[in-house]
Amino acid sequence: MLTSLELCAGAGGQALGLEKAQFHHEALVEIDKHCCNTLRHNRPKWTVLEEDMRLFKEDAHKYKGIDLLAGGLPCPPFSKAGKQLGQADERNLFEDAIDIIDAMRPRAIMIENVRGFLDAVFEDYRKHLQTQLKRLGYHTEPRLLNASDFGVPQLRPRVVIMAIEESRVEDFSWPLPGVRKPRTVGQVLKKMMAENGWQGAEAWAKQANEIAPTIVGGSKKHGGPDLGPTRARKAWASLGVEGRTIAPEAPGVDHVGMPRLTVPMVAKLQGFPDNWHFTGAKTNAYRQVGNAFPPPVAAAVGKQLYEALTARRLYAVA
Repeated sequence: MLTSLELCAGAGGQALGLEKAQFHHEALVEIDKHCCNTLRHNRPKWTVLEEDMRLFKEDAHKYKGIDLLAGGLPCPPFSKAGKQLGQADERNLFEDAIDIIDAMRPRAIMIENVRGFLDAVFEDYRKHLQTQLKRLGYHTEPRLLNASDFGVPQLRPRVVIMAIEESRVEDFSWPLPGVRKPRTVGQVLKKMMAENGWQGAEAWAKQANEIAPTIVGGSKKHGGPDLGPTRARKAWASLGVEGRTIAPEAPGVDHVGMPRLTVPMVAKLQGFPDNWHFTGAKTNAYRQVGNAFPPPVAAAVGKQLYEALTARRLYAVA
Protein backbone atom coordinates (compact mmCIF):
# COMPACT_ATOMS: atom_id res chain seq x y z
CA MET A 1 0.00 0.00 0.00
CA LEU A 2 1.31 3.43 -0.94
CA THR A 3 1.34 6.34 1.49
CA SER A 4 -0.19 9.79 1.09
CA LEU A 5 -0.59 13.08 2.91
CA GLU A 6 -3.35 15.55 2.13
CA LEU A 7 -3.32 19.34 2.47
CA CYS A 8 -6.54 21.35 2.87
CA ALA A 9 -8.38 18.05 3.19
CA GLY A 10 -11.82 19.58 3.70
CA ALA A 11 -14.53 17.07 4.59
CA GLY A 12 -12.80 14.12 2.95
CA GLY A 13 -13.89 13.95 -0.70
CA GLN A 14 -10.40 13.55 -2.10
CA ALA A 15 -9.26 11.45 0.86
CA LEU A 16 -12.11 9.00 0.32
CA GLY A 17 -11.27 8.66 -3.35
CA LEU A 18 -7.59 8.07 -2.65
CA GLU A 19 -8.49 5.55 0.05
CA LYS A 20 -10.46 3.64 -2.58
CA ALA A 21 -7.39 3.83 -4.83
CA GLN A 22 -5.45 2.02 -2.04
CA PHE A 23 -3.47 4.93 -0.65
CA HIS A 24 -2.85 4.94 3.10
CA HIS A 25 -3.18 8.40 4.62
CA GLU A 26 -0.30 9.28 6.91
CA ALA A 27 -2.01 12.55 7.83
CA LEU A 28 -4.68 15.02 6.70
CA VAL A 29 -4.10 18.73 7.26
CA GLU A 30 -7.17 20.97 7.57
CA ILE A 31 -7.74 24.29 9.31
CA ASP A 32 -11.55 24.22 9.51
CA LYS A 33 -12.74 22.65 12.77
CA HIS A 34 -16.05 21.50 11.29
CA CYS A 35 -14.30 19.58 8.52
CA CYS A 36 -11.87 18.08 11.05
CA ASN A 37 -14.79 16.89 13.17
CA THR A 38 -16.31 15.21 10.12
CA LEU A 39 -13.03 13.49 9.24
CA ARG A 40 -12.53 12.22 12.80
CA HIS A 41 -16.15 11.09 13.10
CA ASN A 42 -16.02 8.98 9.95
CA ARG A 43 -12.43 7.74 10.18
CA PRO A 44 -11.30 7.71 13.84
CA LYS A 45 -8.03 6.05 12.87
CA TRP A 46 -6.99 8.80 10.47
CA THR A 47 -4.43 11.29 11.76
CA VAL A 48 -6.17 14.67 11.36
CA LEU A 49 -3.97 17.72 11.94
CA GLU A 50 -6.20 20.72 12.69
CA GLU A 51 -3.87 23.53 11.72
CA ASP A 52 -3.00 26.14 9.13
CA MET A 53 -1.11 24.70 6.18
CA ARG A 54 1.39 27.54 6.50
CA LEU A 55 2.21 26.37 10.03
CA PHE A 56 2.34 22.72 9.00
CA LYS A 57 5.08 23.72 6.56
CA GLU A 58 7.53 23.78 9.46
CA ASP A 59 6.93 20.05 10.11
CA ALA A 60 6.67 18.91 6.49
CA HIS A 61 10.17 17.41 6.55
CA LYS A 62 8.89 14.74 8.98
CA TYR A 63 6.99 13.19 6.06
CA LYS A 64 9.94 13.17 3.66
CA GLY A 65 9.73 10.39 1.08
CA ILE A 66 5.96 9.92 1.14
CA ASP A 67 4.48 8.48 -2.06
CA LEU A 68 1.75 11.03 -2.77
CA LEU A 69 1.07 14.59 -1.66
CA ALA A 70 -2.53 15.52 -2.41
CA GLY A 71 -4.64 18.57 -1.69
CA GLY A 72 -7.41 20.93 -2.61
CA LEU A 73 -5.80 24.35 -2.33
CA PRO A 74 -8.08 27.41 -1.84
CA CYS A 75 -10.08 28.21 -4.98
CA PRO A 76 -11.09 31.90 -4.51
CA PRO A 77 -7.82 33.30 -5.95
CA PHE A 78 -8.66 31.67 -9.32
CA SER A 79 -12.45 31.50 -9.29
CA LYS A 80 -14.53 33.43 -11.79
CA ALA A 81 -16.91 34.12 -8.91
CA GLY A 82 -14.23 36.32 -7.33
CA LYS A 83 -11.72 38.94 -8.49
CA GLN A 84 -9.26 36.33 -9.82
CA LEU A 85 -6.27 37.92 -8.11
CA GLY A 86 -4.28 34.69 -8.43
CA GLN A 87 -0.85 34.88 -6.82
CA ALA A 88 -1.67 38.35 -5.48
CA ASP A 89 -4.52 36.94 -3.36
CA GLU A 90 -3.56 36.44 0.28
CA ARG A 91 -5.45 33.14 0.22
CA ASN A 92 -3.19 31.68 -2.49
CA LEU A 93 -1.28 28.72 -1.02
CA PHE A 94 0.51 27.42 -4.09
CA GLU A 95 3.84 28.93 -3.06
CA ASP A 96 3.53 27.33 0.38
CA ALA A 97 2.71 24.03 -1.32
CA ILE A 98 5.94 24.29 -3.32
CA ASP A 99 7.88 24.73 -0.07
CA ILE A 100 6.16 21.68 1.41
CA ILE A 101 6.90 19.64 -1.72
CA ASP A 102 10.55 20.67 -1.49
CA ALA A 103 10.69 19.50 2.12
CA MET A 104 8.79 16.24 1.60
CA ARG A 105 9.90 15.25 -1.92
CA PRO A 106 6.88 12.99 -2.59
CA ARG A 107 6.97 10.69 -5.60
CA ALA A 108 3.80 12.25 -6.99
CA ILE A 109 1.54 15.25 -6.40
CA MET A 110 -2.19 15.68 -7.01
CA ILE A 111 -3.79 19.10 -6.46
CA GLU A 112 -7.34 20.05 -7.43
CA ASN A 113 -8.71 23.52 -8.07
CA VAL A 114 -11.38 25.41 -10.00
CA ARG A 115 -11.63 25.64 -13.78
CA GLY A 116 -10.53 29.28 -13.63
CA PHE A 117 -6.99 28.14 -12.82
CA LEU A 118 -6.60 27.36 -16.53
CA ASP A 119 -7.71 30.84 -17.68
CA ALA A 120 -5.31 32.75 -19.93
CA VAL A 121 -4.77 35.40 -17.27
CA PHE A 122 -2.90 32.81 -15.16
CA GLU A 123 -0.71 31.41 -17.94
CA ASP A 124 2.47 33.05 -16.63
CA TYR A 125 1.75 31.87 -13.10
CA ARG A 126 1.15 28.31 -14.28
CA LYS A 127 4.51 28.40 -16.09
CA HIS A 128 6.12 29.72 -12.92
CA LEU A 129 4.74 26.81 -10.88
CA GLN A 130 5.73 24.34 -13.58
CA THR A 131 9.30 25.70 -13.56
CA GLN A 132 9.47 25.42 -9.78
CA LEU A 133 8.30 21.80 -9.89
CA LYS A 134 10.63 20.94 -12.76
CA ARG A 135 13.50 22.27 -10.68
CA LEU A 136 12.49 19.76 -8.00
CA GLY A 137 12.41 16.91 -10.53
CA TYR A 138 8.74 16.68 -11.47
CA HIS A 139 6.85 16.59 -14.73
CA THR A 140 3.67 18.64 -14.32
CA GLU A 141 0.41 18.51 -16.22
CA PRO A 142 -2.97 20.10 -15.40
CA ARG A 143 -6.14 18.54 -16.78
CA LEU A 144 -9.77 19.70 -16.72
CA LEU A 145 -11.99 16.82 -15.64
CA ASN A 146 -15.79 16.76 -15.55
CA ALA A 147 -17.27 14.88 -12.62
CA SER A 148 -20.12 13.63 -14.81
CA ASP A 149 -17.59 11.70 -16.90
CA PHE A 150 -16.86 9.55 -13.85
CA GLY A 151 -20.37 8.66 -12.80
CA VAL A 152 -21.08 11.71 -10.63
CA PRO A 153 -24.63 12.99 -11.33
CA GLN A 154 -23.50 16.60 -11.53
CA LEU A 155 -21.97 19.06 -13.98
CA ARG A 156 -18.82 19.81 -11.99
CA PRO A 157 -15.64 20.70 -13.92
CA ARG A 158 -12.48 20.68 -11.79
CA VAL A 159 -8.83 21.11 -12.62
CA VAL A 160 -6.50 18.39 -11.40
CA ILE A 161 -2.81 19.27 -11.38
CA MET A 162 -0.71 16.14 -11.57
CA ALA A 163 3.04 16.19 -10.98
CA ILE A 164 5.13 13.04 -10.97
CA GLU A 165 8.80 12.18 -10.86
CA GLU A 166 10.36 12.58 -14.28
CA SER A 167 11.38 8.91 -14.24
CA ARG A 168 7.71 7.87 -13.94
CA VAL A 169 6.14 10.11 -16.59
CA GLU A 170 5.68 7.30 -19.11
CA ASP A 171 3.95 5.13 -16.51
CA PHE A 172 1.11 7.60 -15.90
CA SER A 173 -1.98 8.08 -18.03
CA TRP A 174 -5.11 10.06 -17.25
CA PRO A 175 -8.29 8.10 -16.52
CA LEU A 176 -10.61 7.66 -19.48
CA PRO A 177 -13.85 9.67 -19.25
CA GLY A 178 -17.26 8.24 -19.89
CA VAL A 179 -16.58 4.84 -18.35
CA ARG A 180 -19.50 5.33 -15.98
CA LYS A 181 -22.55 7.18 -17.31
CA PRO A 182 -24.11 9.31 -14.57
CA ARG A 183 -27.68 8.78 -13.45
CA THR A 184 -30.15 11.66 -13.37
CA VAL A 185 -31.02 13.67 -10.27
CA GLY A 186 -34.39 11.93 -10.14
CA GLN A 187 -32.86 8.47 -10.35
CA VAL A 188 -30.33 9.25 -7.64
CA LEU A 189 -32.63 11.00 -5.18
CA LYS A 190 -36.03 9.34 -5.72
CA LYS A 191 -35.70 7.00 -2.74
CA MET A 192 -34.44 9.77 -0.44
CA MET A 193 -37.25 12.10 -1.53
CA ALA A 194 -39.80 9.42 -0.66
CA GLU A 195 -38.39 8.39 2.73
CA ASN A 196 -41.02 10.43 4.64
CA GLY A 197 -43.86 9.18 2.47
CA TRP A 198 -44.08 12.06 0.00
CA GLN A 199 -46.68 11.03 -2.55
CA GLY A 200 -45.20 13.20 -5.28
CA ALA A 201 -41.75 11.57 -5.27
CA GLU A 202 -42.42 9.34 -8.30
CA ALA A 203 -43.68 12.19 -10.50
CA TRP A 204 -40.88 14.48 -9.32
CA ALA A 205 -38.19 11.91 -10.15
CA LYS A 206 -39.49 11.59 -13.71
CA GLN A 207 -39.25 15.38 -14.16
CA ALA A 208 -35.76 15.60 -12.68
CA ASN A 209 -34.36 13.75 -15.69
CA GLU A 210 -30.99 15.50 -16.07
CA ILE A 211 -27.78 15.62 -14.06
CA ALA A 212 -27.43 18.39 -11.48
CA PRO A 213 -25.84 21.78 -12.15
CA THR A 214 -22.62 22.54 -10.29
CA ILE A 215 -23.14 22.52 -6.54
CA VAL A 216 -21.62 25.53 -4.79
CA GLY A 217 -20.49 25.58 -1.20
CA GLY A 218 -20.23 29.26 -0.46
CA SER A 219 -17.90 30.79 2.11
CA LYS A 220 -17.97 31.80 5.75
CA LYS A 221 -18.95 35.29 4.65
CA HIS A 222 -21.98 33.88 2.84
CA GLY A 223 -25.30 33.90 4.71
CA GLY A 224 -27.09 30.56 4.88
CA PRO A 225 -27.00 27.37 2.81
CA ASP A 226 -28.53 27.57 -0.65
CA LEU A 227 -27.88 26.15 -4.10
CA GLY A 228 -26.25 29.24 -5.53
CA PRO A 229 -27.06 32.58 -7.19
CA THR A 230 -30.13 33.30 -9.31
CA ARG A 231 -28.87 31.56 -12.47
CA ALA A 232 -28.06 28.39 -10.55
CA ARG A 233 -31.40 28.39 -8.77
CA LYS A 234 -33.18 28.65 -12.15
CA ALA A 235 -31.28 25.57 -13.32
CA TRP A 236 -32.37 23.71 -10.20
CA ALA A 237 -35.95 24.89 -10.71
CA SER A 238 -35.95 23.26 -14.15
CA LEU A 239 -35.33 19.99 -12.30
CA GLY A 240 -38.17 20.69 -9.90
CA VAL A 241 -35.90 21.68 -7.00
CA GLU A 242 -36.34 24.74 -4.78
CA GLY A 243 -32.81 26.09 -4.41
CA ARG A 244 -33.21 29.05 -2.07
CA THR A 245 -32.59 27.00 1.07
CA ILE A 246 -31.58 23.53 2.22
CA ALA A 247 -34.20 21.42 4.02
CA PRO A 248 -33.67 19.72 7.39
CA GLU A 249 -35.43 16.59 6.14
CA ALA A 250 -37.14 15.05 3.11
CA PRO A 251 -40.60 16.34 2.15
CA GLY A 252 -43.56 15.02 4.15
CA VAL A 253 -46.57 13.05 2.93
CA ASP A 254 -48.64 16.07 1.94
CA HIS A 255 -45.83 18.27 0.60
CA VAL A 256 -46.95 20.60 -2.19
CA GLY A 257 -44.67 22.42 -4.62
CA MET A 258 -40.98 21.99 -5.40
CA PRO A 259 -39.01 20.04 -2.77
CA ARG A 260 -35.77 21.27 -1.25
CA LEU A 261 -32.63 19.17 -1.00
CA THR A 262 -31.22 17.99 2.33
CA VAL A 263 -27.51 17.85 3.15
CA PRO A 264 -27.41 14.05 2.60
CA MET A 265 -29.08 14.54 -0.79
CA VAL A 266 -26.47 17.07 -1.85
CA ALA A 267 -23.74 14.72 -0.62
CA LYS A 268 -25.25 11.97 -2.79
CA LEU A 269 -25.03 14.26 -5.82
CA GLN A 270 -21.37 14.89 -4.97
CA GLY A 271 -20.61 11.18 -5.09
CA PHE A 272 -20.20 10.59 -1.35
CA PRO A 273 -21.16 7.16 0.04
CA ASP A 274 -24.36 6.98 2.09
CA ASN A 275 -22.50 6.18 5.31
CA TRP A 276 -20.34 9.32 5.24
CA HIS A 277 -21.83 11.66 7.85
CA PHE A 278 -21.20 15.42 7.85
CA THR A 279 -21.13 16.72 11.41
CA GLY A 280 -22.27 20.11 12.65
CA ALA A 281 -25.27 22.38 12.05
CA LYS A 282 -26.95 22.51 8.65
CA THR A 283 -25.05 25.55 7.36
CA ASN A 284 -21.62 24.19 8.26
CA ALA A 285 -22.48 20.71 7.03
CA TYR A 286 -23.72 22.02 3.69
CA ARG A 287 -20.58 24.11 3.13
CA GLN A 288 -18.46 21.03 3.73
CA VAL A 289 -20.41 19.12 1.09
CA GLY A 290 -20.62 21.96 -1.41
CA ASN A 291 -16.88 22.66 -1.36
CA ALA A 292 -15.87 19.01 -1.65
CA PHE A 293 -14.01 17.22 -4.43
CA PRO A 294 -16.20 14.33 -5.67
CA PRO A 295 -14.72 11.05 -4.36
CA PRO A 296 -15.24 9.12 -7.65
CA VAL A 297 -13.08 11.63 -9.55
CA ALA A 298 -10.34 11.47 -6.93
CA ALA A 299 -10.50 7.68 -7.03
CA ALA A 300 -10.17 7.58 -10.82
CA VAL A 301 -7.04 9.77 -10.85
CA GLY A 302 -5.70 8.08 -7.72
CA LYS A 303 -5.89 4.63 -9.32
CA GLN A 304 -3.87 5.86 -12.30
CA LEU A 305 -1.24 7.34 -9.99
CA TYR A 306 -1.13 4.13 -7.97
CA GLU A 307 -0.51 2.12 -11.12
CA ALA A 308 2.19 4.53 -12.25
CA LEU A 309 4.01 4.41 -8.92
CA THR A 310 3.85 0.61 -8.67
CA ALA A 311 4.60 -0.20 -12.31
CA ARG A 312 7.48 -2.56 -12.86
CA ARG A 313 10.14 -0.98 -14.98
CA LEU A 314 11.55 -3.12 -17.76
CA TYR A 315 15.11 -2.43 -18.83
CA ALA A 316 16.74 -3.80 -21.96
CA VAL A 317 19.74 -5.96 -21.32
CA ALA A 318 22.70 -4.90 -23.42
